[in-house]
Amino acid sequence: MTTSENATATAPPAADTAPPRSLARAGFWRRFRANRTAFVALIVLAVIVLASLAAPLIAPYSPEAIDVPRRLSLSTPAHWLGTDGLGRDTFSRLLHAGRVSLFAAAFAVAIATAIGVPLGLLAGYVGGKVDWLLGRAGDVLMTFPAIVLAIAIIAATGPGLQNAMIALGFVYAPRLFRVTRAATLSVRAETYVEASISIGTPARRIIPRRVLPNVASPVLVQVSVMLAAALLAEAALSLLGLGVTPPTASWGVMLGSGFKEIRNAPLLVFWPGVAIALATLAFNLIGDGLRDALGRQSRKAS
Repeated sequence: MTTSENATATAPPAADTAPPRSLARAGFWRRFRANRTAFVALIVLAVIVLASLAAPLIAPYSPEAIDVPRRLSLSTPAHWLGTDGLGRDTFSRLLHAGRVSLFAAAFAVAIATAIGVPLGLLAGYVGGKVDWLLGRAGDVLMTFPAIVLAIAIIAATGPGLQNAMIALGFVYAPRLFRVTRAATLSVRAETYVEASISIGTPARRIIPRRVLPNVASPVLVQVSVMLAAALLAEAALSLLGLGVTPPTASWGVMLGSGFKEIRNAPLLVFWPGVAIALATLAFNLIGDGLRDALGRQSRKAS
């Protein structure tokens, strides 16, 4: 046997040397689907999101169309879920309100992620005085109830959906900061990170390539849970008149207007309440499923 043939015979197959990332993703999806509750929650959330996005196509009326003679009507062929105190179609408003409420929650969490994750990576990786200062600032913000602190920020900046969601983003940022910092501290002590530091690899390359991918799992779980909290907070702020302002429809605004007619038409509170409850429960159950699937994947990888 020649030298080249011997090298060919002893060389391992190319497929064994490359990490099968597609198989890892398939394994995660298989574990997530095994959690029946989380998988059903994902389907329910997908239906809610798609129905909200397609509201202009499937809603039978404009969400602001007023029909005073039919105000506070019950379910009819023309108005499946009845009408509110101004004769506006409840089903149409519910669909359009979902677009506003879900976008508001996603916007607030996106702001929290943009603030909390980079600062958490910095504090956990650098440590020392930077970690101490950022940690104390986060602790101070977390001593205040989230909704109270958000109301205080809105009082300074003025009411409105954009200001309310920016306020919520700043309020929730310390929670993402703490999760990211804790995960970064754990990854920072791993051998492969220490090896990269020992050979002089700069932090600007280590953090995005070595640290961030390994802290993504707990961050994703926290984001899914935070979306549920932001959805509830938006509804509360809009109910108080500090978030979405009428006539724009959101689930919180619909709750507020429904409370005014709760004696005559209690279903006006029921339908947006059900929508908020389903979306919030779906986000929380998906978070549980992500935690289980990603947690088992992390334990196997280690």
